Amino acid sequence: MKGFSDEERDRIRAALMDAGRDLFARYGLRKTTIADLTDPVGIGTSTFYQFFDSKEALYAEILEAEEEAIAERIMATSFESEDDPRAAIEAFLHAIFEEIETNPLIRTLMVEDELDRLEAQYSAEEQAQSRREELAFIVPHVERWQAEGRLREAEAETIAGAIRAMPLLTLHQDDIGENYAAVRDLLIESVAAGLVAE
Repeated sequence: MKGFSDEERDRIRAALMDAGRDLFARYGLRKTTIADLTDPVGIGTSTFYQFFDSKEALYAEILEAEEEAIAERIMATSFESEDDPRAAIEAFLHAIFEEIETNPLIRTLMVEDELDRLEAQYSAEEQAQSRREELAFIVPHVERWQAEGRLREAEAETIAGAIRAMPLLTLHQDDIGENYAAVRDLLIESVAAGLVAE
């Protein structure tokens, strides 16, 4: 087994991440092979396993990096920049939907049913922890607005969960058909309006 310097390891790992991001976005997890990932990097398939346990592990790491960048960007243009809860919720949901509908990697994950295969790698506790972390971005804003009397009373996690559940509508885009965009926008407005305290 060839040993790599730290610099070579960093370069190969970054190259695998780049190749994976491109290939998973284009072909999805199922259709991408280890050889597809290693060929552009110039390493053998057996060498891949010095860096990642599986292609699913590579995919998960790529998604984690992608989701962190997306979360920062979306939170900055919604909950962190809008003081009005309704406007913040609407901005957040519009941004999430746009990301799912236009980002090939996220779209493949959500719409092409890669999520189930990826989640199978994690224990129930790890999946629950991941969901708690996703909600943790929103919960402090919900709690603040509730304390100010501007959001309806319910568990903060429940409200955050309702907001985070909305993008699952993209899974039914084909079922909804040509009215999808109008349905999506009406539901975003309705959910945001329904969460604001009267």
